[in-house]
Amino acid sequence: MSEIEFINASQRYGDVEVIRNLNLHVFAGEFMVLVGPSGCAKSTTLRMIAGLETISSGDLMIGKERANDLSPAARNISMVFQSYALFPNMSVRDNLSFGLKLRKIAQATVADEVSRVADMLGLDTCLDRKPRQLSGGQAQRVALGRAMIRRPSAFLFDEPLSNLDAELRVQMRGEISQMQKQLGTTTVYVTHDQVEAMTMGDRIAVMNCGEIMQVGAPLELYDDPANSFVAGFIGSPRMNLVAARRILNRAVSEDRRVAPPPGALIGIRPEHVFIDTRDGFGIGPACVQRMEDLGHETLVHLVTDNGTVLTARTSRDQRRKFIPKQTVTLSICPDNLYVFREADGERLQ
Repeated sequence: MSEIEFINASQRYGDVEVIRNLNLHVFAGEFMVLVGPSGCAKSTTLRMIAGLETISSGDLMIGKERANDLSPAARNISMVFQSYALFPNMSVRDNLSFGLKLRKIAQATVADEVSRVADMLGLDTCLDRKPRQLSGGQAQRVALGRAMIRRPSAFLFDEPLSNLDAELRVQMRGEISQMQKQLGTTTVYVTHDQVEAMTMGDRIAVMNCGEIMQVGAPLELYDDPANSFVAGFIGSPRMNLVAARRILNRAVSEDRRVAPPPGALIGIRPEHVFIDTRDGFGIGPACVQRMEDLGHETLVHLVTDNGTVLTARTSRDQRRKFIPKQTVTLSICPDNLYVFREADGERLQ
C-alpha cells in the first residue's frame, strides 16, 4: 500500500490550465473517490497519478518518492479503464497473465496467481473464453483481475461501471468495495455518479473546473457542504437552491431565525420542504407540476406563485393526496436551511 499526494499540482495544455493548484492526500489503504460533472478534470487527475499525463508544475508523491518523472511502469500502479481494454484475441487466462509474463515471472507462479484471482472473482469457469464470449459483468471482472494480479501498491479506476446496466452496476459496486477492503490496497476511483461516490468511498473529493471543492466522508459532504456547488451535487434528489429573496421575504417577519444577508442563496433538501402541513413557517402557495414515484417515496415537483421551482420528497402514502395542477401550501423549517453567498457560492451558515 502506498499513500498518494498532490502538492500544488497543475496541468496545462498550452495556455489552457486544466488543473490548478491541486492539493490532495490519499492515505495508504484508503478508498478515495473523485466525483464531479463531465469536464471537471477528474480523469485527468487519475491519469496524472498513472503517469499517462505530465504534471506542468507542483509535485506528485507516491509513497515517499516524488513521482513526477517516473515512468508508468515504475509506479507499481494498476489502472482499470472505462472500456476494460481487454485483448480480444486472447483468452481470459491470457488476459489475466499478460502483465506477469511481461515481467518474466516463473510460469508456475503465473499459473498460481491466475488461479487465485479467478477464484476470488468467480472467473474459474471462464478462463478459456475470449472477451466476446463474456457478459458485461464478466468482462468487468477480467479487467479487475488483470489489475489485481500484479499486486500493485494502488488501484486506479476510471468510471469502470458506466457501460453496465443499472442492476449490474449495483452488484459490481458491492464487489469492488468488498475486494478493496479485502486487499487493503490504496484506491482512487473516478465517477460522475454521486450515488457510486456516496456508497463506495471512505472519502470523496468533489471537483469542478479543475479544482477540488471539498474533501470529506460521504455523510460529511451531505450534511455539511462547504459551498453551493457541493450542496447541489451531493444528494439524490439534488438540494433545492433558490435566491433567498424569492421565498423568505414573507418568512422573516414570522421567524427571526431566518435573516439571510442580501444576495444570499438558500439551500433546502427535498425532505425538508413540507406540503400542506404546519411544520416550519409558510412560504406561500405552489402548483404541483409532476410526480416521480420511486417505490417507497415520491418526489413532487412544484412551482411557487412567484415562479420558484422546488422539489419535495414525500412518503408513498402522502403521494395519493396530490395530482398535477393542484394548488398546495408549502412550508420550510429554519433549522434545516443552508445559506450561501449567491455571487460565489461560499457557505455562510
